[in-house]
Amino acid sequence: MSLTIQEHARARLITDGPDPRLVPVELRWDPQEPETVRVRLPGGVEWSFGLDLLERGLRSPATRGDIRIWPCGRAQLVLELHAREGVAVFQFDNAPLIRFLSRTRARTAERPPAAPATAGSA
Repeated sequence: MSLTIQEHARARLITDGPDPRLVPVELRWDPQEPETVRVRLPGGVEWSFGLDLLERGLRSPATRGDIRIWPCGRAQLVLELHAREGVAVFQFDNAPLIRFLSRTRARTAERPPAAPATAGSA
């Protein structure tokens, strides 16, 4: 059984055109990196950033490095990614993001705390 959590979502790719284009997006969390979310975009492009950034971005504008996230109305979120090649802007419905965060936090809560380090005796 895989401990990795994946959530498939659709996002609107915001462009200069008249209508945004719906694109498939995969959110992924791995217990080996418990504070990180990976977002796989079309074409196999993957971005990773802290779960805390995504959580904060649902409530208020949040920025870390080349990633900006902010709420858009009551039910959507905007993810803006900056790279040398340009800027990509995606608009998500909140429901799959909240579901993903709930699942990751539940899994994190299930993990036993790390055992304290003990000093060796001489």
